[in-house]
Amino acid sequence: MAEEVTRAEVALRRSRFRGCLLGGAVGDALGAPVEFSSLAEIRRVYGERGLTDYAPAYGRLGAFTDDTQMTLFTADGLVRAVNRFEERGVSSPPDVVRLAYLRWFATQNEAPPPGSPRGWLDGLPELHARRAPGATCLAALAAGGRGTPEAPANSSKGCGGVRRVAPAGLVARDSFRLGCELAALTHGHPSGYLAAGFFARLVESLARGDDLRAAIGAARAELARAAGHEECSSAVERALSAAARLPASPESVESLGGGWVAEEAVAIALFAALKASGFRDGVLLAVNHGGDSDSTGSMAGTLLGLVHGVEVIPPEWLARLELRDAIERVADDL
Repeated sequence: MAEEVTRAEVALRRSRFRGCLLGGAVGDALGAPVEFSSLAEIRRVYGERGLTDYAPAYGRLGAFTDDTQMTLFTADGLVRAVNRFEERGVSSPPDVVRLAYLRWFATQNEAPPPGSPRGWLDGLPELHARRAPGATCLAALAAGGRGTPEAPANSSKGCGGVRRVAPAGLVARDSFRLGCELAALTHGHPSGYLAAGFFARLVESLARGDDLRAAIGAARAELARAAGHEECSSAVERALSAAARLPASPESVESLGGGWVAEEAVAIALFAALKASGFRDGVLLAVNHGGDSDSTGSMAGTLLGLVHGVEVIPPEWLARLELRDAIERVADDL
């Protein structure tokens, strides 16, 4: 019986990890074709209900953006950091992940990082495609990507830090701190990295099996202890209030902002996940607005795939998702 329970627990964990990464990639791919469109433009092209399925982006259906690219390199860096600790007894995950980000930087037709070890992700052509990479990420990595919360690299609070840190919540015991450190490599405003700490802590709780509201409560409590949390905490409060008062509509989503900055992206992802009756409608709610639709879709898909497991993701979306097998492999490595 004990062996059967262990196998069941492993299967559930694998389902959640795959749901987390695949759900994020599906949400990213759904949002990619409307990332720079207004709500009026989305409705004019796709009808009053907005986008309801994959649409062509970057030359194909099911293509994801730099959000998923950087999430995969985050995961790869964290796996390497764990392996290094097991081999040597010492490891600095932010430093190892920074090298992984420099490898991603090299895939974007930039100068390769000197002496950085390559990996199997680097050989995938899809990860070399430029999918509107964030200017802040590129600039920070061009300068070395060495920012920390204590010594910020810049004053950016764009969502480029938070949208990539879900793997930190899957592997770290101090996920809030690690999420902050990984985002601060490129984004130096407190809201830019604290939103990432909050999101990583939320992912950690969900991966343990906590329900969404309990996980939000635990992440809020940790966020509230951090210096400079007020703006990010306020965005979380607005999301919870909106979920209690407002209908699940694009107009409600837009009341929380566009998602271009980190705390707004978190708020939209929370609202969509709280209002969702299932994976499909939750992710579609997160992408059908005039804002950073791929990032908010990715973050909502991450949460919903993690809460319910990979089985809730529509099979037709998984079947057409770019690099599905590679994403599953990364999830299993984690």
